[in-house]
Amino acid sequence: MTARHPSSFSTGLFTIWVITFFLNVPVAFNQDIKNQVILEEDYQRAIGFLWENVNNKKAFNLNIRPNWFQDSTGFWYLDHFYKGKTFKKVVFDEQRVQMLFDHQKLAQILADTLDEKVHPDSLPFDRIEYISQDTLRFRVNGKRFKLDLLTYTLLQDTEWGQEESNESKSPDGKWIAFSRDFNLYIRSAETGNEYQLSTDGSKNYEYASYYGWYDLMEGENGERPEHFSVSWSPDSRYIQAYICDLRSATKMYLLDWSIDTLFRPKLWGYYRGSPGDTTMVHMIPVFFDVENKMLIPIELPRNTHINTVAFQWSDVPGMVYCRIPERGYKREKLSYIDLEKRTIKNLVTETSLTNIDNFNFWLAEKNEKIIFSSERSGWKQLYSYDLEDEKMEPLTRGEFYVNDVIHLDEENKMLYFLGSGKEPGRNPYHQHLYRISLNGKNLTLLTPEDAHHQVSFSPCGQYFVDNISTAQIPTRTVLCDSYTGKPRIELGKASYDGLQEMGWQPPDVFEATARDGKTIIHGALWKPTHFDPLKKYPVIDHSYTGPHTQMFPKDFRRVISLENQALAELGFIVIMVDGMGTSGRSKAFHDYSYKNMGLNLTDHVLAIRQLGLEYKWIDTNRVGIFGHSAGGYDAGHAVLQFPDFYKVAVASSADHDHRMEKAWWPEMYMGWPVDSAYHNQSNITMAPNLKGKLLLVHGGLDDNVNPSATFKLAEALIRADKAFDMLIIPSQRHGYRGEYQKYFMKKRWNYFIEHLLGAEPIWNIQWE
Repeated sequence: MTARHPSSFSTGLFTIWVITFFLNVPVAFNQDIKNQVILEEDYQRAIGFLWENVNNKKAFNLNIRPNWFQDSTGFWYLDHFYKGKTFKKVVFDEQRVQMLFDHQKLAQILADTLDEKVHPDSLPFDRIEYISQDTLRFRVNGKRFKLDLLTYTLLQDTEWGQEESNESKSPDGKWIAFSRDFNLYIRSAETGNEYQLSTDGSKNYEYASYYGWYDLMEGENGERPEHFSVSWSPDSRYIQAYICDLRSATKMYLLDWSIDTLFRPKLWGYYRGSPGDTTMVHMIPVFFDVENKMLIPIELPRNTHINTVAFQWSDVPGMVYCRIPERGYKREKLSYIDLEKRTIKNLVTETSLTNIDNFNFWLAEKNEKIIFSSERSGWKQLYSYDLEDEKMEPLTRGEFYVNDVIHLDEENKMLYFLGSGKEPGRNPYHQHLYRISLNGKNLTLLTPEDAHHQVSFSPCGQYFVDNISTAQIPTRTVLCDSYTGKPRIELGKASYDGLQEMGWQPPDVFEATARDGKTIIHGALWKPTHFDPLKKYPVIDHSYTGPHTQMFPKDFRRVISLENQALAELGFIVIMVDGMGTSGRSKAFHDYSYKNMGLNLTDHVLAIRQLGLEYKWIDTNRVGIFGHSAGGYDAGHAVLQFPDFYKVAVASSADHDHRMEKAWWPEMYMGWPVDSAYHNQSNITMAPNLKGKLLLVHGGLDDNVNPSATFKLAEALIRADKAFDMLIIPSQRHGYRGEYQKYFMKKRWNYFIEHLLGAEPIWNIQWE
């Protein structure tokens, strides 16, 4: 279905009409809600659509993942069905699907070993490690086993996973790197002799360490978990490491009230910088000459942990490539380091007036090239830098988006990449696989089906597995020849009879016109299974406008794994839409959100209004919204920025003020240094605008988005004398788990039932 405004408007008049009519005219809340009744059976139907009750229970093989054999002879995968699962394999030479092992034999062996019942269709593990065609490893009940497929002998494996994590052996096996007293050492594997490579390491100035994003420290002076990491050059002559400099870093804090045996909260701290902070963890890159046992004097910047210099070893001995990003994300360099000459040479400089969000590179040194991605043309494309003549030229051209380089075939001088929006008339978020020569010629589409393609390449590069689906077309999984794209073997098809028996149909997809009056945006819409087109339904916007991603459900698994159908069963229309400012399209489309994330919901309002004009069963006087994390910011912001449109919001784990967030995300999308845009788009500063119903939810131990901004918003709402609701879940982190997730979900459902649907919610429901 398509929702668009009449085409008789000129673009300029249309834009003015959209902004004035759709955004600025208050819409009275429809208080005349009668005969709204929610029953226990409605909740049970909703619960039946939750992912935990659907995945491998009512729907199967929504996405088959290949596990490639490292010897490049084939792969194994899981085939799920109503009664269980089977482990299957494809051996390339044989070109057919086979059982990976004899399930009946292994079930009997496991039953004897574990002294418990084991059914061949429900073996007590999902993961295996393929050692060879005759040997597999897996883990059951915390124990590791090795299976001999020739004799079907099962032995407990005591060696698997025993490698020391605080040491690193050189590729040639002659040296072992390790740290002691915050300095880097090496030890001869032959003689055991030790050599100290650094001498000035100390607590908080630590060699061969790194910043752990979730390193919690107990109490004010708690110890940081130990970390060790080095990168050896392929020829074992050099070591690259970092000095983790914590000397000026400041902490965020959490109070743990959830420990039953404690009657005062436990204090946790963790190093985390906010936008604009100078008191952050810094990472200093260093190189060591193993033969001469010395630090190599290469001048590299001491950057914060959010813009750390990154390295990749060259095939040329003594050479290494590095990405040097500058804070603020407007400038980044790709350079070449000669460790023997102690020199650095700049190869590519990437700049942007807004931000650089898509700069990556891939080495093709056998062809004297570096491939890198850039949005300098206005679209994310691939470019080739010639190492010999030092010239750069576009490898791909056009108004489409390159998602990733998935395979480089240097021998045949070809590159394989995933791209979206290239095929005319197709959804711009659906990606396809392409092949192109390293000279920029012979661009070939390898996945012709009009659908979204999730592709995994074999290590040898000769094959790929393709999961083909859309929001409305079930997944079909095939093994294909990588050069031609021709399907070789069908591995499986999604089945969802259990959902169909419940009356489920895939969501409708729709198009709408964005705020500029011309750009088409895309969304999906979930209806209840008991949908009646003669009724009028409230609308709930499931939002996440974080500019690093998009929400449109591209594949069949995603539409089922979301909680939207469950919520729709309670009497709502649930939508997801990507407005301007989200990722995956042109640079101009993306830049709408730069320093302007507070207006990211503008296109959501427009889309819902357009749907309301086209469909009489959509009630645009009753609109709610929910979201988590950046989506929680959206939910809170919706009832503050658009208080006459959004009437009910549930904001969970939200970054309500970007100045209180982790540094990298706001600095990337709101800009650096911190300026008035942060203040003006803060939910906290907009608290007096609240008119509707707002539920704030946060985990007390959220070490991703600290709960402080939720508390600060609550303070601001109280000072503004605004009624609101708040739920703090003391033991939960950024995501809620188990019984806490169920509690939160029921709370969210009932909040919309009471305040948007106008019905009496039920709390004591039986949860499956």
